[in-house]
Amino acid sequence: MSVIRRRLMFYLIALAAVLLGLAVFVRWLEPRMAFFPDPGEAETPRDVGIPFEAITVATADGERLRAWKLTPPPPQAARARILYFHGNGGNLSNWSPILAGLARHGLVTLAIDYRGYGLSTGRPTERGLYRDVDALVTVPWTEAESRLPLVYWGRSLGGAMAAYAATVRKPDGVIIEAGFPSVRSIARSSPVLAVLSWFATYRFPAGEYLNRANAPVLQLHGDRDSVIPFALGRELFEQVTAPKEFVTVPGGDHNDTAPPDPAAYWAAIDRFIQDLPRRQP
Repeated sequence: MSVIRRRLMFYLIALAAVLLGLAVFVRWLEPRMAFFPDPGEAETPRDVGIPFEAITVATADGERLRAWKLTPPPPQAARARILYFHGNGGNLSNWSPILAGLARHGLVTLAIDYRGYGLSTGRPTERGLYRDVDALVTVPWTEAESRLPLVYWGRSLGGAMAAYAATVRKPDGVIIEAGFPSVRSIARSSPVLAVLSWFATYRFPAGEYLNRANAPVLQLHGDRDSVIPFALGRELFEQVTAPKEFVTVPGGDHNDTAPPDPAAYWAAIDRFIQDLPRRQP
């Protein structure tokens, strides 16, 4: 074998080793970059005056998920039921003020902590979270609640979960807040992440799932979002072919527990819910 051929073989083997090493590294890095769970449970809706029911949801692969069910406090009447999918940080306690706000606005709300979050067992992965969603959409509602419009509501990473849920059991509508088209769209902002994304297995293709479900979509996105840029929200909206509406939240940032303009924010949500088909008993 000539010197040139030996060198070429060496370079090809070295390149293959580098690519393999990058693939292994990215597979190790993915769950550490995608999820930021906190264990335990501190604050609950009861701390802000909203009663709730703690539920355990069993998954097909043996995990046990912590879930909260909140009902509107009297004299507020229930107007819709919500499956809520939170973002990638903390646990249900961090999202308690937001969930309480939904209940105060007449929304019967069921929310889970994904596997590895809060009091839920297991470790989070993309496939694992989809199994959590599979389990949540089968939780039964009361007869009276079943007459209400069913909406899947996801925020940030939860937007991809809500979109996926709509492909498993179609809702009357989907609300996506601070959402993004896919993980690769986020990685484009960094040359290093863009390269690593080619070795990644995680996708979270929210746009693809929304189109497959073809349920009405309301998108909400703050124009000062410091985590998921506003432009990514618009990109997701342009990708969706289902019936859709985009609402800009002026001054809204990614981790706001309350919108800067509550009246405009809730007016858009109320309008969306009112326009959904009425369920028959």
